[in-house]
Amino acid sequence: MARIQIRLPSQFAFSTNITLYQSHLNYGGHLDNALLLTLVSEARVRFFKSLSYTELDVEGVGIVVSDAALQYRSEAFHGEVMVIRLGATDLGRKGFDMVWSMNEQSTQREVARGKTGIVFFDYATHKVAPMPEAFREKLAKFNAPGAVEVGMSEAESALV
Repeated sequence: MARIQIRLPSQFAFSTNITLYQSHLNYGGHLDNALLLTLVSEARVRFFKSLSYTELDVEGVGIVVSDAALQYRSEAFHGEVMVIRLGATDLGRKGFDMVWSMNEQSTQREVARGKTGIVFFDYATHKVAPMPEAFREKLAKFNAPGAVEVGMSEAESALV
């Protein structure tokens, strides 16, 4: 079975810390898979705020998430502080990919990595919109190489 491979940039220009609460955990006592993207969404809100925007107002248009890909690397537990780092890649006319990494703060253990597709959206007309030029200029400092490829692990490729 082919696995997604998410390449991370060597540096991220934005990071934020989020503490895991009991409500983030599942019955197994570790970070719930559905809530991982909730944490990444909170980090994304903070990213936009750091640029003086909201997700509903980026130079007059909003954003929508068009897709998401993620890889788990280790478990995460109640009380741990996650450092979520964000960057931008694959800037297009109407959107970009937000690549992210989540590590436990004290040990730097990688918990997860992923990418989220972001598309600009005009909520008044309910149509996709071009990326605002002023935002593109601010985003340039967050730009990183392409992040996602679908490939096989070494073990899987040996079977083919």
